Amino acid sequence: MQVYGMSILLVAIALLSGSQIDANATPQNYLAQSTSTKQPQRGTLEVVAELPLRPWNHAVTGDGRIFATVVRSDREQPALIEITGRNSYKPFPDASWNATFGSSPNVLNRPQGIQIDEQNRLWVIDQGSWQIMPDKGRLPLPDQPPKLVAFDLNTGKLVYRLNLSRDAAPVPNSLPQDLAVDERNGFVYLADSQSPAIIAINLQQKTARRFTAHPSLQPENIDLVVEGKVLSRPDDTGKLTPARIGINPISLSADRETLFYGAMTGKSLWSVPTKLFRDGVEDKAIAAAIRRVGAKPVSDGISTDTQGNHYITNLAENAISVLTSNGKLSQLVQDDRLIWSDSLSFGELSWLYVAVIQLNRSLLLNPKTDVGKPPYLIVRVWTGTQGIPGR
Repeated sequence: MQVYGMSILLVAIALLSGSQIDANATPQNYLAQSTSTKQPQRGTLEVVAELPLRPWNHAVTGDGRIFATVVRSDREQPALIEITGRNSYKPFPDASWNATFGSSPNVLNRPQGIQIDEQNRLWVIDQGSWQIMPDKGRLPLPDQPPKLVAFDLNTGKLVYRLNLSRDAAPVPNSLPQDLAVDERNGFVYLADSQSPAIIAINLQQKTARRFTAHPSLQPENIDLVVEGKVLSRPDDTGKLTPARIGINPISLSADRETLFYGAMTGKSLWSVPTKLFRDGVEDKAIAAAIRRVGAKPVSDGISTDTQGNHYITNLAENAISVLTSNGKLSQLVQDDRLIWSDSLSFGELSWLYVAVIQLNRSLLLNPKTDVGKPPYLIVRVWTGTQGIPGR
């Protein structure tokens, strides 16, 4: 493993020095064609993949495999992919799980957050399928509930499944988005941004608890600005109003004892001890234990390294910010190509992978037409710290 890790480290400099890389190589091979020994500088950014599909969230293994959920605009698109090269991908785990949404209980309909755990399992939250989903005017298919699933990355086999009840995720008003996996204690935490809540799932008992009892889950009265434009969404009457989005970024400390989260349209990062969820204490006790960690930008994704630094997407500035363990907020990297950086995932060494999805140009926030300009990017940034692969 040490030899392989060094080969990955050496690769970064080949990219910086202009060495030619095979665009059709797998990510692992793509990263293995360097002879330089120079370490990248903190904030170095490299493009890893250029995709015709708009990814939602992604997760990266310690040996460079990249998985991503897809903004599924029609029935023909896959919902979950493994990125196999700079411009190539394949459905994961197979074609049947990526069949027409709503067509079967064993289909990924609208998967969003994904994460890889220490046992090499890929966890996916699927928002489900319901009849209001747009589908080019076709007749609706039967509703499917949101579900949490996990696949063994070595075999592609399903190893866990839990359908969420309407009490836990009352669709269509509930949209579980990002997730944080605590495989050591057997819990998964979901961020429901549509009806702001933390959904705590006990994996062994197969139960889900919905926590809504704190204002930190709610959006602040702050505009969502991307590419200099204030973004709006239709309200219940169809009238466009400035977007206000609740809890979305969510992550765990390296020891899994603290859950970090914040509203997308919010300027604060918050924390709560996970033991309270594991012990099943009352909502008021959880609410009393919530603390403000520090400032953050209006953001989508977050990743927390082993030293307690929080890497946070900065939507307004096309940047990745970092809130250090001592409470200082600064920029790790700013690049005009980072148009709506969504999810973050550490991979090998100090590389932090970023999904760049231009969501502000999509039909979700630009109702008349999708003005996104492919390719959509997976990039990586050198942090100089030790992250946890897959999260």
